[in-house]
Amino acid sequence: MIRFLGKKVAILGLSVEGVDSVQFFVREGARVVCADRRTAADLGEIYEMLRRYPVTFQLGVGYLEGLDDFDIIVRTPGMSLHLPQLVALQNQGKEITSLTKLFFDLCEAPIIGVTGTKGKGTTSSLIYEMLQAAKRTVYLGGNVGTSLLSIVRKIHPADTVVLELSSFQTEDLRKSPHIAIVLRTTQEHLANFDPLATNFHVSRQAYIEAKKPIVRFQTSRDYAILNADDPTSSSFAKETTAQVYYFSRHDRHAHAYVDSGSVFLKRNDKTEQICHADEIILRGEHNLENIAAAALAATLAGVDIASIRQVAREFRGLPHRLEFVRQVHGVDYYDDSFSTVPETTIAAVRSFREPIILIAGGSEKGSDFTQMGSVISESSVKAVIVIGAMTGRIVKTLEQAHFGGKIITGCHSAHEVVQKTAEISKSGDVVLLSPACASFDMFPNYKERGKQFAYEVSLL
Repeated sequence: MIRFLGKKVAILGLSVEGVDSVQFFVREGARVVCADRRTAADLGEIYEMLRRYPVTFQLGVGYLEGLDDFDIIVRTPGMSLHLPQLVALQNQGKEITSLTKLFFDLCEAPIIGVTGTKGKGTTSSLIYEMLQAAKRTVYLGGNVGTSLLSIVRKIHPADTVVLELSSFQTEDLRKSPHIAIVLRTTQEHLANFDPLATNFHVSRQAYIEAKKPIVRFQTSRDYAILNADDPTSSSFAKETTAQVYYFSRHDRHAHAYVDSGSVFLKRNDKTEQICHADEIILRGEHNLENIAAAALAATLAGVDIASIRQVAREFRGLPHRLEFVRQVHGVDYYDDSFSTVPETTIAAVRSFREPIILIAGGSEKGSDFTQMGSVISESSVKAVIVIGAMTGRIVKTLEQAHFGGKIITGCHSAHEVVQKTAEISKSGDVVLLSPACASFDMFPNYKERGKQFAYEVSLL
């Protein structure tokens, strides 16, 4: 068992993961220094909570100074491995790790890891609930659920852990999950516009390379579940020695697939129908794909078919992912604020046949909106309310795609946006917040964007 008693540990970045790391190392008897470029005043409640622990602080501009005196340095995922200070420490032979990397080193239970560009949270949560329905002891962590390092010593070998893993969490792994799922992978994090983060990928290829450790260290006793329809996901088969399984929206030879609105799973030389689109709460064909991936992972983890079916049909989805907010005068309002790239907005638009009033726009993420413009022009979208810093680019894209509906600009708050939807909508319409952009120009994060939207809808 790895011990940290008396070790001098620097926790870089006091995010949710940073706080969990502090709690873990304090419990282990380490000497902990909490480092963050924010001041105590900026950290607010986080600082007040952490100062109750036997820790010291290194805050503000010089928070990365003097780190060569530490035994272990734990960075937040939002911190680039390529910062000059960290590179210098690596060259000195210092151990630079992360919460996720530590968790993989310490966890004695099998881990199911899910990555991809979008759909990770939904798929991870589906797998978690399928295991729960089968009466298994299971933990959900990563970017969804809770940070688990502080309780890793309580997790038993007979338990199961499901982790949603971003590229920033996989990029420095040296161990891979027992079951690794790679969903459709496009591009993400190619530019950094989060004022509290430094991490981003210099190219799409760098983004893909950062995800490969999820399968790279697997053995022949492990499983890799890949998207047969996505060239990037399916290419991961070359990176692993695990047993490879595929899911697909189109290929009936895959181990799990979608056909005529139904999800099918092959198990024990038999094909089982899991659910039909009319039976489930989740909207969109992309969610049938997520169900197929989750069902395949669950069956490889030993879950019975009845539990898989039950969860697939009853799962209500996650907040801000095509979340139904409310019906007002016959108009259905949906919050898809988690959609921060064009690909997920395309999937959201394709989830409805009703006339759509789409709310799109926000801050830069280095995305290309060309395909999104074409899809919107060919869809049931009748109006687009464009907001934020990307307004000009999105409007230009819509015009180039010869969008025939209304294009509305000039709204500067969630209140103005929702009031505008109330003016132009009629019974039978869908109002869809699916921005295809980051939120940082108008909102602190995608969650707050979704919350403000839902609050304004509640006032109609």
